[in-house]
Amino acid sequence: MIEKSHEQIRDQILSLSEEFFHKRFSPSEFIPGKTYIPVTTKKLDPEDLRFLLDASLDLWLTTGRFGRSFEKDFATFVGNRVPSLLVNSGSSANLVAMSALSSPQLKKQGLKPLEKGDEVITVAAGFPTTVNPIVQNGWVPVFVDVDLQTLNALPEKIMEAKTAKTRAVVLAHTLGNPYRADVLAEWCKKENLFLVEDCCDALGAKIGSEFVGSFGSYSTYSFYPAHHITMGEGGAVLCRDSVLRRIAESIRDWGRDCWCEPGVDNTCGKRFDWSLGSLPHGYDHKYTYSHIGYNLKVTDMQAAIGLSQLKKAPAYVEARKMNWKKIRAGFESSSVLKKHFMTVEPTAGTEPSWFGFPLHVAGSLSREKVVAFLEENKVGTRLLFSGNLVRQPAYQNVEHRVVGSLSNTDKIMKDTFWIGVHPLLDDRRIEYMLHQLERATDVCQR
Repeated sequence: MIEKSHEQIRDQILSLSEEFFHKRFSPSEFIPGKTYIPVTTKKLDPEDLRFLLDASLDLWLTTGRFGRSFEKDFATFVGNRVPSLLVNSGSSANLVAMSALSSPQLKKQGLKPLEKGDEVITVAAGFPTTVNPIVQNGWVPVFVDVDLQTLNALPEKIMEAKTAKTRAVVLAHTLGNPYRADVLAEWCKKENLFLVEDCCDALGAKIGSEFVGSFGSYSTYSFYPAHHITMGEGGAVLCRDSVLRRIAESIRDWGRDCWCEPGVDNTCGKRFDWSLGSLPHGYDHKYTYSHIGYNLKVTDMQAAIGLSQLKKAPAYVEARKMNWKKIRAGFESSSVLKKHFMTVEPTAGTEPSWFGFPLHVAGSLSREKVVAFLEENKVGTRLLFSGNLVRQPAYQNVEHRVVGSLSNTDKIMKDTFWIGVHPLLDDRRIEYMLHQLERATDVCQR
């Protein structure tokens, strides 16, 4: 009997993964009214499982070879020359990117770091962890209203909110519909402001010919199961240049000054020959800290799934666009739906990568009743995240400033919800969703 090598055993395990996947995770039949249609869901295949098993068999439990590959390949996908930085969630990506704006090392680029009390312009109609890092860093969020047609703040509203205290603009591309980050980036450069693009819901969206995330000093992404690609929990930060990446990497990795990969020592060649802060000369560089940081890394198993998913990202993005168009066509052909709902428009000059299909209820319809009716009839729904963030209980005592009225934000809080466009939808499910929306107009009056 010939003893197998560990490489042969690995190949045997991986070769069985496809068979296992099809046995264990074969899709179930869609039964209208009985099969729930989730508003978001992950799409996984045998290759994802194979990559996961391959990484697991390494027993390298922190970031490793798959993480390094993903950081390079993801940056290439988005069109960025600087490798991305993997973190454990989109929320952590926002925390890293925004915390980096306070780094003293920005002075090396002739930039002024943000200080306590500085103002950051954003919107209240969004997800809390786009705004939370502003508060956590001791800065003051300045809220402007959004446009109901696009769900994004118009550039002129952002510009009107600037004061002498304004230092940055932080905005998400809402539900995959881009705001004009190109216009804002040009203005921010002129005004010496930082721009951070939250692209967590917008992977693959474009402004002109450029992907979102190409315009800010930093941009952030989420790979939670609901998003365009997934690694379970996970996120990424894209950085405009290598200096900004080095700052963000330090904040992700405990705040340390050292840049060695996990399991590697003395990359700099002078581990015991640094003089930093008021530490004694030669203090171990692996335990020298230049930022107030965290540990926000991912495991290599997560990165492996992400690397597999990234190969399919273009197809997933196209599926979302196609499903959005099919639902939109259903609205255009239905006088009932057009009468009772207002749809959202793509921002002019952009190509959205839709995360959902948002709707404003109109006339005498009750949003609460519509959502409850759809859920009861197995159609998943979501509200537009926080509605109006300044009305949420967590923010009642948070220092902030509001410029103008938040009337559209309040309308979103009361009248807006969204349904799914994810790649697992098919024509039968879309037709069923549209039919249930039409039925809701009869029974969901205020």
